[in-house]
Amino acid sequence: MFLLFFLILPLLIVFQEAFSGGISLFFQALTDPDALAAIRLTLFTAAIVVPVNLVFGVCAAWAISKFKFKGKSVLITLIDLPFAVSPVIAGLIFILIFGSRGWLGPWFLSHDIQIIFATPGIVIATLFVTFPFVARELIPLMQAQGTEEEQAARVLGASGWQTFFRVTLPNIKWGLIYGLILCNARAMGEFGAVSVVSGHIRGYTNTMPLHVEILYNEYNFTAAFAIASLLALLALVTLVIKSVAETKISGNQIQTEL
Repeated sequence: MFLLFFLILPLLIVFQEAFSGGISLFFQALTDPDALAAIRLTLFTAAIVVPVNLVFGVCAAWAISKFKFKGKSVLITLIDLPFAVSPVIAGLIFILIFGSRGWLGPWFLSHDIQIIFATPGIVIATLFVTFPFVARELIPLMQAQGTEEEQAARVLGASGWQTFFRVTLPNIKWGLIYGLILCNARAMGEFGAVSVVSGHIRGYTNTMPLHVEILYNEYNFTAAFAIASLLALLALVTLVIKSVAETKISGNQIQTEL
C-alpha cells in the first residue's frame, strides 16, 4: 500500500497529466525551443560528468581497496562529503568561489571566462553531487574480491595495465555499470545545486528539472508534466538496468565466495 500511494500512483499521475491535453500538446511541449535547450544542456552535462566520474571512481576505488597508503581515511571522507553537504549549500559554496565577487571569479571574468550562471558552473555543481556514486559502488565490491587474482597475474608476468584490463575490470564491470547508472540518473535529475548556480536563464542555463519548475510556476501544467514524463521514463529505464546489474553483481559475489 505504501508503494502504491507514494511511488506507483504519483508515477501514473505524471504520465496522465502529460497526455491530458492530447498527443499534439505533448509533442509541442517537448519541441519547444526552451525545452529542447533544457534537454540538450541536461544531456551535455551528463555526457561530461559521467565519464569524469567513471575515471575518478575506478581510480579511487582501486587505490582504496587494493593498496595501503597515508591519507586513505581522508580520501574516503572526501568521497562521502557530497552525501553530507546539502546540494543547495554546495551551490552557494561554488558561488563564493567562482562568483563575480568570489575568490576566483574576478580572475576568470578578467579572462572572459564565466563560470557561474553559465554551463561550466552547472557542470561543476553536478560533478560535485555525483562523484561519490561510482566510487562508493566499487569500493566494497573490490574489497570483497581481494587482491589474490591481481597478485597471481603479476606473478605470471602481467603488467599493471594488463592486470587491470584483464583481471580487475572484468570482475567489476557490473558494479561499474550499476554505479554509472546511478551517477547518470542523479546528473540528469539534480535540482538543488544546479538551481543555485544556473541563474534560471531560459534557453541557456535551465536543465530539465529547472525547466519543469518554471513551467509549473507559470501554470503551464501540461508542458511541465510532459518534460517531467521524460525524467520519469529515465527513472523507469534506470530501475530496469539497475535490477539487471544487481542480479549480475549478486551472482559474481556468490561465485567469489565459492
